[in-house]
Amino acid sequence: MDKLKFILSGGGTGGHIYPAIAIANELKLRFPDAEFLFVGAKDKMEMQKVPQEGYKIEGLWIAGLQRKLTLQNAMFPFKLMDSLVKSRKVIKLFKPNVVIGTGGFASGPLLQMANMLNIPTVIQEQNSFPGITNKLLSKKAHKICVAYENLERFFPKDKMILTGNPVRQDLIDISSKGEEALKYFNLDATIKTLLVLGGSLGARRMNQLIEKELDKIVAQNVQIIWQCGKLYFEDYKKYNSKNVQVLAFIDRMDLVYAAADIVISRAGASSVSELCIVGKPVIFIPSPNVAEDHQTKNAQSIVDKKGALMIKETELDAEFSLVFEALLKDEGKLKYLSSNIKKLALPNATKQIVDEIVKLIK
Repeated sequence: MDKLKFILSGGGTGGHIYPAIAIANELKLRFPDAEFLFVGAKDKMEMQKVPQEGYKIEGLWIAGLQRKLTLQNAMFPFKLMDSLVKSRKVIKLFKPNVVIGTGGFASGPLLQMANMLNIPTVIQEQNSFPGITNKLLSKKAHKICVAYENLERFFPKDKMILTGNPVRQDLIDISSKGEEALKYFNLDATIKTLLVLGGSLGARRMNQLIEKELDKIVAQNVQIIWQCGKLYFEDYKKYNSKNVQVLAFIDRMDLVYAAADIVISRAGASSVSELCIVGKPVIFIPSPNVAEDHQTKNAQSIVDKKGALMIKETELDAEFSLVFEALLKDEGKLKYLSSNIKKLALPNATKQIVDEIVKLIK
């Protein structure tokens, strides 16, 4: 048998890049001598993140369409043509057995070209409400691995498999890491820990909220781990104190989840999947600035199953204190949310997705 070859494409945000890397790692476990190539968008974070994980990446000259008339939109047809031509070249040279897309701009032209060249394609859709790229690609894709139920209105039913989103394997069992976590973050075991997650780049509105409520939260005998994002770290690091740790980003997600009693988080697809697996009580504050309002829909799908609370950005000033204080004092409610969100976890996603990819190898 010839050497197996896989092209993976996903990017723009950690939410698209991380699943692609998790899938590549699992494929590599099964086929140690396989060859891998990633395809990303030239100026996006995948160009740094993927090589850090030990994989080669090619960049396409592509960007998304803006909602308004801009120079970038005027350039879009040229960028798309350029990316299709380059994708064709990459596929012809590399000769992959399967091409896998996890979302983001670059996966559009690449999978479109793979479909035209009759190479099997797999889409991994992280959100409860798919973006336009994946909706268009789904007509020709061979398999579509989804993380939420009821996506028949977007995708052909016979191609869909409910797998969940790939998550970091070290999150699967954090219950044994409690003591290590307290030591690592130097926390007081006798009081509750609040974890605030703004996403890899940070979230301005969430940071403003925590800044405003900080004294009130700490006064309720709570210690805080506040991941403010690298864009905002310089503004907020002055709040570091005995009970407040301000971090640009967190290296040990497994330990920080193990330490947390309550989590306040954005509702990006990969964060939601991780929070289901770790099973902690969550207040979601979805970002309203995301294409097609994905985050609100992701959070709502958990709230509908009584697995979390959600506060919209526009309602933070009126509602946050009330919701947070009530939750903090209600042990029963904390346990109830925790057990309900855990029921929604799909911990074998990566293995299942790779099982589907393996079926397509010619």
